[in-house]
Amino acid sequence: MYFIYHYEKLLLALIFFLGIWKSCASSRIPGQLSMLERHEQWITQHGRIYKDAKEKDTRFKIFKDNVGRIEAFNSGTNEGYKLSVNKFTDITNEEFRTSHNGYKRQYPKLMSKSGQKFFRHANVTALPTAMDWRKKGAVTPVKDQGDCGCCWAFSAVAAMEGINQLKTTKLVSLSEQELVDCDVRGEDQGCYGGLMDTAFQFIMHNKGLTTETNYPYTGSDSTCNTKKAATPAAKITGYEDVPANNEKALLQAVAHQPVSVAIDAGGFEFQFYSSGVFTGACGTSLDHGVTAVGYGTTSDGTKYWLVKNSWGAKWGENGYIRMKRDVAVREGLCGIAMDASYPTA
Repeated sequence: MYFIYHYEKLLLALIFFLGIWKSCASSRIPGQLSMLERHEQWITQHGRIYKDAKEKDTRFKIFKDNVGRIEAFNSGTNEGYKLSVNKFTDITNEEFRTSHNGYKRQYPKLMSKSGQKFFRHANVTALPTAMDWRKKGAVTPVKDQGDCGCCWAFSAVAAMEGINQLKTTKLVSLSEQELVDCDVRGEDQGCYGGLMDTAFQFIMHNKGLTTETNYPYTGSDSTCNTKKAATPAAKITGYEDVPANNEKALLQAVAHQPVSVAIDAGGFEFQFYSSGVFTGACGTSLDHGVTAVGYGTTSDGTKYWLVKNSWGAKWGENGYIRMKRDVAVREGLCGIAMDASYPTA
């Protein structure tokens, strides 16, 4: 009887211990499994394929670190904008900058239109309080440059699509790939970077640019298809630079048409921007070409630029970012007012 009594006590103690162990394990393992599951779901969502288990493990660690930073930011002080997990979550910020930017700022700045400095909107004072060229039918759907550093081509093309629509009333999607393949002189080097101004120069010299349909985007450098490039669908007569470091001048320009702008977009917060008016950490090391397609003011009085990016519609606000306007520094947030230009019809 004594033996049975002590056996029962031992059995109860064992059951109690196993219960505690299970409770501790259940509070620890699901968090780890949840991140693994999130990575698996992310892989399926974005169609990511890894070459082997080692690469998958490396990418999982990067994914986990990025998710941790994103969630820490969103749960911290309200900065007026949010970050989110996106298609860039399994790459480091250094990899991101290398593969998705590509603007090469030139020193000294190229002179526009035959070397003459001219800004046609300098004396315009009556400007609308808000502008959205999408609502005017002058902006094509958001495109995706992929892993090719040809943001400069997408920026120049978006600005040209805008001025062409304003001139003809027809919105035509034009070919970035023609610029990537055929404009290979000087600073313009396809997926290895370039400039919007020299892209405009090429378009003028080539007497126009063909359509996206005729010369579709491949996301890689290739030999120029001169036959396709010989059938331009839109032309420009020149281009002009917006006076540098002057947000008022940039506002005057954007009020009249979509404008190519260069920004510093290499930061972590830019990589994972999701929504709101961006006010984040960035400098003036211009590395990315985008297109200012409008401006406005939020309900709480925050002024912003409406910027079309070329990282696909799943980044940011359906492919766009709102960046704070009228900041304390004359270069503008992320240098947006430093190096802007626009084509002329």
